[in-house]
Amino acid sequence: MGATLEIRNLHARVAGEERMILRGVNLTIVQGEVHALMGPNGSGKSTLANVLAGNPAYEVTEGDILLDGESIMELEPDERSRLGMFLAFQYPVAIPGITLANFLRAAINSRMKAVDPESKGISIPEFRRLMRAKMDGLSMDHSFAGRYLNDGFSGGEKKRAEILQMAVLEPKFSILDETDSGLDIDALRIVSEGVNALMSTNLGVLVITHYQRLLNYIRPQHVHIMFEGQIVESGGPELALKLEESGYDWVRAKHATPIAE
Repeated sequence: MGATLEIRNLHARVAGEERMILRGVNLTIVQGEVHALMGPNGSGKSTLANVLAGNPAYEVTEGDILLDGESIMELEPDERSRLGMFLAFQYPVAIPGITLANFLRAAINSRMKAVDPESKGISIPEFRRLMRAKMDGLSMDHSFAGRYLNDGFSGGEKKRAEILQMAVLEPKFSILDETDSGLDIDALRIVSEGVNALMSTNLGVLVITHYQRLLNYIRPQHVHIMFEGQIVESGGPELALKLEESGYDWVRAKHATPIAE
């Protein structure tokens, strides 16, 4: 069995606010598995993604996150990344003036220097070979690497850039936060094929999505429904199909917190 990512009784809120968004999330993902997390707007899905990545805008009040049995709660986002965590953003930020290639080389060098402070990083020829091999594996034109990161990118190009970053950094676990948001069917297929190509590296994936259409391409073994800050239903792919057919009304009817009179 590969590495494990375990979420235990996780409670979290926006830093400085009282209202809890996550209210006891429990989930375990093993490398090589694909888990889909679905749920209506406001249920806490993106909050969970940000908390897993260590976004300081959120405060954890209870619970733990374990990577291979070790808590990562006190680690900064870059430290979590070096241990094998990756978050593909729902809305990737544009960084004019920094090419995608330079950004990725800096990320690799940062990881290498964290392991060995004396490291001079990856050489330019070696990085170019690595970059081109990964781009070929994702059917990406090599000129893509010379463009400024997400600057002027279409929605599909931004998501493909995220998948390329994932391919180069080779994480143990990737959280895809509504990767299908804003994609047409062709871009969705290309991005999904890229994710599937990376599954051969024993990647563990948490796909956060509203729609079955993404799961037609990235096929999960496990599907979870989040509602009011908790995972309230878990099952196989048939659970996503039930949501596609029936929506979330049955989830609300079954799990909604009663309103006090």
